[in-house]
Amino acid sequence: YFLKDSANIHISLPPKMMKHVYIFLVLFTLCLDKVSTAWCHNPYLRRHKQLEKGASSSERIIPIEDELQAGEIVEHIAAYQTPPNSTMTLYGAMATLDVYECLAVKAGQIVSAEIWVENYQKEKPNDVNVVQVGWNIQPSYYGDNKTHFLIGWTANGNKTKGCFDLKCDGFVPVKNPPITPGGTLEGKTKISIKIFKSKKNGDWSLHFAHVGEKFAPVGFWPRSLFESLSDHANYVTWGGYTSSLVRTPSPPMGNGRWPEGDSASFQNVQYVNNDGHGYLPMPNLHSRVTDAACYRVSEFRADKFSYGGPGGCVN
Repeated sequence: YFLKDSANIHISLPPKMMKHVYIFLVLFTLCLDKVSTAWCHNPYLRRHKQLEKGASSSERIIPIEDELQAGEIVEHIAAYQTPPNSTMTLYGAMATLDVYECLAVKAGQIVSAEIWVENYQKEKPNDVNVVQVGWNIQPSYYGDNKTHFLIGWTANGNKTKGCFDLKCDGFVPVKNPPITPGGTLEGKTKISIKIFKSKKNGDWSLHFAHVGEKFAPVGFWPRSLFESLSDHANYVTWGGYTSSLVRTPSPPMGNGRWPEGDSASFQNVQYVNNDGHGYLPMPNLHSRVTDAACYRVSEFRADKFSYGGPGGCVN
């Protein structure tokens, strides 16, 4: 019922109906508050959702250096990376990763191990360009608890497109690749990944190998997709990543064990030149761990390191 005077509109409802309306408004407000908080205050959530569906030119993709901020999504990383404030000119990276299945990963959680190759300029944070490759367990994205081969890219921060796997135009697969982006890695114990900028045409090539096999091309990201990364990279990160809802214990990383002999590892960790040849990362890499109570990395020895942990972080 609506009662109108010269200044206001009043709503008059029977008491029983008003009770239901009040309950609805309370629940709606709580839900809206939770959604808006997660979306507005957590940069990675915005970027991740956009990459899943393919960001339009008007949507914002957030730099990797800004991803790990507090919010409704709790994120952790245990990794080695190019030292901060890098002025290096890099053309790629490679590694051999242990692959794990059947981890206790629930909806709303992510467990992955990846290589990130990026060009990040602190004076131009919205112009970050990134390609990333690894394995990923993410029930809310794939619809199962299997381990999948993940690729992703983003370019030019605020203004560009980007996506995971083949959810948008960008990555160009070759015919008969050794694996398809988004495909499962069931029964696999190790995979080798090589990302490098082709000296011939400037595209970013992705090569892949199952354990015991030789590298074979999967496809490439055309250099025309990128701004700063069209020339070179200046940061590389190798490591594990988890994501979970706030106030919910975070999932295990790697195989859930602390870094030691039988934990998850990255081996043959190298930069790659534009001829596709690897070389050891010098100067020394910088370790990055967001919470040593839940996840850690070992010392970097020769060309390998271990990482992981049981999780259980709620912030």
